[in-house]
This record gives sequence, C-alpha cells and structure tokens, in this order.
Amino acid sequence: MARYRDNLPLPGDAVVLTDGGIETSLIYDQGIDLPDFAAFTLLDDEGGRHALERYFDDYLAVAVSGGVGIVLETPTWRASPDWAARQGITIDHLAELNRAAVDLLAAARSRWETATTPVVISGCIGPRGDGYQAGEQMTAEEARSYHSLQVRTFAATEADLVTAITMTYSAEATGVALAAQRAGLPVVISFTVETDGRLPSGESLDEAIAAVDEATGAHPLYYMLNCAHPSHFATVLDPAAPWTQRLGGLRANASRLSHAELDVATELDAGDPDELAREYAELRRQHPQLRVLGGCCGTNHVHVDAIARACASA
Repeated sequence: MARYRDNLPLPGDAVVLTDGGIETSLIYDQGIDLPDFAAFTLLDDEGGRHALERYFDDYLAVAVSGGVGIVLETPTWRASPDWAARQGITIDHLAELNRAAVDLLAAARSRWETATTPVVISGCIGPRGDGYQAGEQMTAEEARSYHSLQVRTFAATEADLVTAITMTYSAEATGVALAAQRAGLPVVISFTVETDGRLPSGESLDEAIAAVDEATGAHPLYYMLNCAHPSHFATVLDPAAPWTQRLGGLRANASRLSHAELDVATELDAGDPDELAREYAELRRQHPQLRVLGGCCGTNHVHVDAIARACASA
C-alpha cells in the first residue's frame, strides 16, 4: 500500500531532497554500460539491483544526515513500451520491471526512513522520444494512451506519485497528467529547457504550464525543471508571475553545456558541486516555493549534499 499518496510530506517552506543523474552516475561512477540510458534493465539481475541499491543508499544517507525528507525516483525513465522494445523486453516483462523498481525503493525506505526523513516513492516516467529534442510529437490523447501502461502499473504498487521527467513539449506532459488523473495518482511534471529558457518545442515555460493546467484542471501537484543549468532558466522565472508559483522543484545539470553539446560529449562534465549549490540557494532565495531539490545529468550525491547544506544555511 502506498504510504504517502494521500498525504505527501512536502511542506511549502522546507527543503525536500531528490536524487541526481542516475544514468550518468551508473555509467561514470560505477562503470556500468547502459544502452539507451535504460537503467531499468539492471533490475533483471542481482548485480544490477545491488548497483541501484548503492546509488539510492548514497542519497538516503545525505537526507538522513540532514534530517530532511527525500523523494526517490524509480529507475524507470526509459521503462515505457518503445524503449523496452529496443531492449527486446516484452510488455508483460516491462510491467514486472516497473513493479520491481518500486519494490526496490520500498525496501530502501524500510531500511532508511526516520521520523525526520520521510521517504517518498515516485514512479519515474520519461519521454517517448529523445530527452533533448521534441522530435515527432504526439497529441495529448496519444500521449495518455502511450504512458497509461506505466502509470497504471505504478498505481497498483507502493508508489506515492508519478513524475514525468524531461518533458520536451506540453502535449506529452498533458498526456501523462491525464493518465495519472484517470489512475487516481498524484503527478509532477518536470520540463527541460534550452539555453534560452524555452522548451525544445519552442514553447515558453509559462505557455507549457498553462496548457497542462488547462487540460487537466491543474491536476499536477507542482512542476519542476530538469536537465538544464540554472543559468539557462533563471532569468525567465518571474517571482511575481502566477505560473512561476506552480514550480516546486529543481533537478538541474551542473554542466553549463547546451543539450546539443551534451549530446556529442565524450566525457562527463560534472561541473562544480559547490558552485551549483550556491546557485540553488540563490534561486531558493528568490523563489522559496522551490522546495524539492536534486540534480540531473552529471550530478551525484555529492552535488545533492552540497545543495542541501547550502540551502539549509541560506
């Protein structure tokens, strides 16, 4: 049974952590090959599961040390039908792996959760296409149909909510939100932006958030930004704008590189954890509603620990 689905412990004035760039951490920190960035395939064997446990334990240790809550995302960003087919995984087995991902985090929660560190489990949903480009776009109804399998699977597990990560256009985000709404699940939508602060589709953040809210009756709990450096979006966030108040979290890159540059990079750009942490603290000062804080490509628990400490002292 989901522990927090109806009572998410996400107070508006307190920092809640989330994890960082799981795929880049597994590849560069643990030396694991991940075709298509499909971390969910590691759930198929004991060694892979242990690698995932090590990854999440690092973040849980940071949260417990700081006495703050944490939202853990299942390693299922690529665990949807099209990406599974590329790995030769059947639909039935795909559903099993999505369930196994939640079970992995439920076991971690039982090991680590304390009175001051609630552990929230989020079913992670990634884009149907590339995470850096909008590419061929679906209608909202097509996106709802495509993502429903994963959403329905999470609804029958201990997942407290689902989070759509690296959404590149509003129609797909709307589809995920509609699927979650029909399944009775809370949902968070996280958009990615280019260096000009716009989605890869060309939509502005305010246009994308307004489109999803209008189509779903504002069903998302809040919105996030991920897979972009703070310098790519800080100037477009207007503290006085109502749409900005819908933003509740950040999973930024430590790297200042654009998506195009990251796509062809042959080495990891991990940036400077302390510099990234200072930028988070400044964003929190201007936008205190940004409370769920983690990282994306190139970040690991060291970055999130620095972010937690900087924002706590601020």
